[in-house]
Amino acid sequence: MSVCPDLHQHYVQVCQNLGQPENPFIAHVLQEADKNDEIIWTKGFTLKIAGNSHLVPVQRVTDDSLQVLVSVLRTAAFVTGLDLRYNVLTDAGAKTMATFLQENSSLRYLNLMFNNIGKTGAELIAKALHGNETLLHMRMTGNKIGEEGGMFFASMLQINSTLEKLDLGDCDIGVQCLIATASALNLNKSVKAINLNRPLLFSQEEETTVHLALMLKNNSSLVELHLCKHEMKNFGVEQLCEALYENSTLRYLDLACNKITSDGVKFLGKLLKWNQTLQILDLNANRIEDDGAIYLSQALALYNRTLQVLSVVSNNISGKGLVALSDAMKTNTELSCIYIWGNKFDEATCRAFSELIQMGRLKLNCTDVEPYEVDGHIYLAELSHGLQKHYYWTPTYWVVTEKDANASLAIAAVSEYL
Repeated sequence: MSVCPDLHQHYVQVCQNLGQPENPFIAHVLQEADKNDEIIWTKGFTLKIAGNSHLVPVQRVTDDSLQVLVSVLRTAAFVTGLDLRYNVLTDAGAKTMATFLQENSSLRYLNLMFNNIGKTGAELIAKALHGNETLLHMRMTGNKIGEEGGMFFASMLQINSTLEKLDLGDCDIGVQCLIATASALNLNKSVKAINLNRPLLFSQEEETTVHLALMLKNNSSLVELHLCKHEMKNFGVEQLCEALYENSTLRYLDLACNKITSDGVKFLGKLLKWNQTLQILDLNANRIEDDGAIYLSQALALYNRTLQVLSVVSNNISGKGLVALSDAMKTNTELSCIYIWGNKFDEATCRAFSELIQMGRLKLNCTDVEPYEVDGHIYLAELSHGLQKHYYWTPTYWVVTEKDANASLAIAAVSEYL
């Protein structure tokens, strides 16, 4: 590509043609994009028009301003990603985006996180993906599409054979959508990562977990599965573990913010003794306590040599369990990241993790604690590191590459955009 098109000039022209006022934030982003070197243009890049940017004044993208932007992007095949998170797009904007997805053959990443898209918009976008053969990563996070909107995406998964990652977290999906999604993933061979966090469930029978477990027995492509805030208890964990004995592809399992106790972790401990594919396990904000931590430490110390990241943040673990986990790290050299903040630190815990850090076994960018000493006593301070530090926001002034920003991206990424 010898000459890079002038996006900003094209944008100004389209605004004049359509009689629409210029959005100064969009204009600023396009001006910055025009400054990129030709190498970046030829490789493709992501336009970041996030409405929560704090670096420049932001006029959030509306349905009308999206229509102008899409008109500009129709001739910009080098734009392979579009980040429109935290704007004010509604179902009308979703209609514009759906039409664009049907026509576009270059976009591989689309982030519509936390806009105002409802079930009608979800239907339009999902149906547009029936025939789209280029989009790899779709984020609908935080749009209240509900049960009906989620069902359209479940139906899409039965037809689309290109999409690799779908995020429906915080979308108010329900039981029927989860079951339909699990059924679609039984046959879908392209999806490598799916986020189904925080559904609206009104049953304690865990039937959705049973269906997801059955899916894991049959699915041979899924690498990453997020089941945060599913009201999952020990029975659900047992179902998942039984399924994972027959699964050889899943590398990242997120069970954060559930109701898992030490009895449930027994099943995970037994699984880890046998499993040779799981690399990241997130048990953040459960209640595994000391017994659960000991079950995990025994499996990690003596058997498992594939798990690389473990998060047990806020699990009511005291010194006994935390020291057991630190001891496991001394014999298990594969476990490189461990997150423990929010538990009960005693002096033995502080000393144990201080030793791991001082001997170089545990790097500071791979944990969420840092030792310090006062009057001869060692304490642990919190570091702002974790598995999904940049899930809800991403810094605009540096590229997220380090494990301390998001270990899942650093260790178990499933494609260029994930």
